[in-house]
Parts: sequence; structure tokens; C-alpha cells
Amino acid sequence: MTAPTALLAMGPGIAEQLFGARQRARLTALVDTDPGLVAHRLTGPTPRVAAALAGAELLITCWGAPPLTAEVLAAAPRLRAVVHAAGSVKHHITPACWERGLRVTSAAGANALPVAEYTLAAILLAGKNVLPAARRYRELRAPHDWRAELAGHGNYRRRVGIVGASRIGRRVIELLRPFDLEVLLFDPYVDAGTAARLGAEQVGLDELCARSRIVSVHAPELPATRRMIGAAQLAAMEDGATLINTSRGSLIDGDALLPELVSGRLNAVLDVTEPEVPPASSPLYDLPNVLLTPHVAGSLGDEIHRMADFALDEVARYASGLPFADPVTPEELTRMA
Repeated sequence: MTAPTALLAMGPGIAEQLFGARQRARLTALVDTDPGLVAHRLTGPTPRVAAALAGAELLITCWGAPPLTAEVLAAAPRLRAVVHAAGSVKHHITPACWERGLRVTSAAGANALPVAEYTLAAILLAGKNVLPAARRYRELRAPHDWRAELAGHGNYRRRVGIVGASRIGRRVIELLRPFDLEVLLFDPYVDAGTAARLGAEQVGLDELCARSRIVSVHAPELPATRRMIGAAQLAAMEDGATLINTSRGSLIDGDALLPELVSGRLNAVLDVTEPEVPPASSPLYDLPNVLLTPHVAGSLGDEIHRMADFALDEVARYASGLPFADPVTPEELTRMA
């Protein structure tokens, strides 16, 4: 069987992070490709990229992949499939791809794992009020009655609210099963029976915010979810509650959240914000009740190789004439990040 011809298309420096020596060896065994040729743009490409694109049956993409417009597809007459070695494909898969009938798959499931692990850690640390306690300890530098100060905290029979039964949301619920926590779930596409099978109680968004000590956001970024956590939902959260966001900054009304954080009424763990990098003058950097991280919950370091391994598994399935294990469809894309 002749190996399919493939082209790598992703942002500068990504291929070097994505493929270690083991992955590169497997890549060249599976497909006919030049692992040293990586297309950073497909519109007005260099002659080498143009020739590779014209002969490619398969595109292997990752972060920074250029959009697959009608113009690009016209220059790729043999293209049949796209294997995305990362999460969302919304930035490069266009309507023209579906019109062509391209098969698309994504390593979103692999990328969901480290996000869920980050979230689990954030939930457990928030339950123990670790961040404020650590800062207080730094200030006091002396013996203190911590049991009395932290009497209202802990991770026994606390309620955790999960907003969105996405891949990440479902994985977070799964990771929470060994702990003595009550899990609430809001997702308009999930019924009570499905929520119960996942290990959660289905509730409305306002009820989830009002009843949960910790609220963790895992919904996709869609027009309908923009600022879904607004002033009313934040006001409903109890004093001392923690809001965790590892999804997209646009899902939370930042103008409504900031006063709640500045006052100290709520705590937050924010891996994403809107804008993606807050202005240098933002109070978020210095508030003692906020853990602000630079969008690191997703795959980084050696975790990126997990996405590469998944993508190569999909390439192997394609080369063997098998369907993708985790295909992306136009219908699913409307509800995905």
C-alpha cells in the first residue's frame, strides 16, 4: 500500500515542539512527507510549499495553522483530510473544507486532559483556601491559629459547579469522583439522566452559581456563551466562593467580575482573560485573592507530545483506510470551542 503524501502546516516553531525524535520517526514511517518542510502560510506560498501542497493528500496541522480557504483548497486538488494535533479547528477549517468533503479530526480530547488536571488542582487548593492562606503566612511569619482562621474551608461535602459538559468539563467531573464533593452541572444540551450518569446533578446556571462554593467554567466560546457569567450570576455566588476559568475569557463579564475581586468578596483562578493578556495596570496581577496564570492549563512541554501521539494514531488509521477515531463534523463544530 502506498503511503499517503502529507504536508505539515502550523505556526513557526510548533513542529519542533510537537514532534520529538520518536514522533518524527513514526511520522516518516506512516506518510510520505518532509518533516523539515513546515508551511506557515498557504496563500502565496514558497515554491517548495506550493509543490508539496499540490501533491498533499493529508494536512497535519497544529497551533497557528493557516486558514484553509477556497483559494488554498484550489491549490490542493488531492487533499482529502486534515489531522489537527491540537484542540479547536475553528481558526483554520473553513466552510470550503466541508464543501470539499474533507475529513477532519482533532486532538481536542488529548488536549483536554492537562486542562482538567489543572482544574482539579485549582478546585482542591481553592477548597482549602490555600492561596490566601499562603499569602497570610508570608505576611505573619509567626505562629497562628490556622484551624480557627480556616474553619469555614475544606474539601468535605462541598459543592462544585461545572459549567459546560465539554470534553474538559466531563473529565473534571470524572477526576472529582474519588473526592467527597457534590458536583452540580449546567449544560443546556445535557439532560438530568445524562448528568446523573456523569456523576453530577443537573441544575440551571443561576442555581449552580448560588449553590456552589467553587464554580469552574468549561463551556465553548460561542455567541450564546459570551459573558454567560455576568453580574447576576456573580452576585448569586456566596461570599468567599471561587470562580475558575480555563475556557475563554469572553465567557465571563470582566467588568462585573473585577469589583467582586477587588472587594475581596470572591476569589478567582483565571488562566484566561479578555483581553488574553490584561493591561499592565490591571489589578488582577496583584490581588491576593486571584491566581492569574498565562493560559498554561492546556498542553505544554512534554504534554504536547500526547497530542502528537494522538494525531499520529489518526494518521495511521487514515493510512490504513479506517475512519478517524475522533472526527470533527460541521454540526459538532457549532457547539465546540
